[in-house]
Amino acid sequence: MSVGRICIRQVDTAQPSESVQAAGRRMLDRKVGTLVVVDEDNRPVGMITDRDLAVRVVARGLDAYMTAVSQIMTPSPRTVQESTPIESALAIMRSAACRRLPVVGESGTLLGLVSLDDVLDLLSEEFQQIRDLLAKESPEELSALPV
Repeated sequence: MSVGRICIRQVDTAQPSESVQAAGRRMLDRKVGTLVVVDEDNRPVGMITDRDLAVRVVARGLDAYMTAVSQIMTPSPRTVQESTPIESALAIMRSAACRRLPVVGESGTLLGLVSLDDVLDLLSEEFQQIRDLLAKESPEELSALPV
């Protein structure tokens, strides 16, 4: 299965030049913890999280109104395409030590966002389906299965 099947399509974004205060306000209003920072062509150039606001702005005593998103964002995020297999996206998340990946089209424009939670939800649903299937099997049929 590909990330295009499980990614969210309504992605909240920020511009590199906007203030951290405006980005934080958008997170609060939209009830999200991450914004994808995009350029004028809607290509991901960074990511900013609520943790970034706490650690990189508040803890350092920066002025949120005067600090640009570009100053605190994590630049050059790893991205995946819609056709990327989920297993590959997980490997990228693991190697990049991140929980979210922007999903881009062939031209590099933002199409969606896939998160570790999205993958875990999918796996949970699949395990539930397997459990339901096994619950329908009789004990005799299950004991006849090779170990």
